[in-house]
Amino acid sequence: MYHFLALLNGVLIAVMIAINGAMAEQYDLHVVTVFIHMAGFFLIAAMVLFKGDQPFAARHPWFLYLGGAIGVLVTIFNNFSFSRISVSAILALALLGKGVMGLIIDQLGLFGMPKHPFRPENLLGLSLILIGIAPMLTDFEIVAVIMSFAAGVGVVISRTLNAKLGKLTNIRVGTFFNYFIGLSVALPVYFLFGSGEIFPPTLPISLNWYIYTGGFIGVIVITMSNVIVVKIAAFYLTLLVFVGQVFTGILLDALLDGAFSIRIFVGGILVAAGLGTNLLMDRKREREKQTKLKD
Repeated sequence: MYHFLALLNGVLIAVMIAINGAMAEQYDLHVVTVFIHMAGFFLIAAMVLFKGDQPFAARHPWFLYLGGAIGVLVTIFNNFSFSRISVSAILALALLGKGVMGLIIDQLGLFGMPKHPFRPENLLGLSLILIGIAPMLTDFEIVAVIMSFAAGVGVVISRTLNAKLGKLTNIRVGTFFNYFIGLSVALPVYFLFGSGEIFPPTLPISLNWYIYTGGFIGVIVITMSNVIVVKIAAFYLTLLVFVGQVFTGILLDALLDGAFSIRIFVGGILVAAGLGTNLLMDRKREREKQTKLKD
């Protein structure tokens, strides 16, 4: 069930990115960042209020509240890279960053997460995953490469902190603080680096109402992530989300723009094959372990 939810999470992320991208075509990127966080904050705040949660009633380790701030940095890193390297390269480098950080968290049990040590028999699956990343890397600019990789690392850290906070409180409160802190960071970033576009009274309103729903979908994505992060190894979660995201992205590109990237498709197939190989090996090992316990 949780593996399916991780795939669904990837599907929703791809849809959210497409919607936010459509909004970014009409407004300044800093305005879009603020609006996304504002929409998400109002929705999750209403849910918290309706359920009678008290998010500020208890204090927890300060670093657990940084998920939203890291999320804003991820957005800035991605926006910087978009105009400098290809989308496929950004996707591949982010996956590499997520995978590396996921393995580190699994190996060391960082942030109080359960340990999932990497085993030598998983090297075949990992090799397929690395081969799948390779065809997506098409061009390089060192700063953009570093930022794309860092964005992937940031995504894993952010979702882990949000989930850990959600476990200590509840998933709504974990999501609430992601948007509360994220909005608190996005607003000063807008006023410091925005293009001077006034927000929001003088902005033209688009007839394409769906472009304003990205923040709401983000609440679903983060809430769902808060549930599954503590149930699946960070490395596998990264790959499952990627598989859902990349194939949904391919479908959206084909439907909306008539475009098709064979590199991303082949890379996605290889990553999915590597993921499937490792999952099957893990299940086989678990069955053998259960058989020995019964004997």
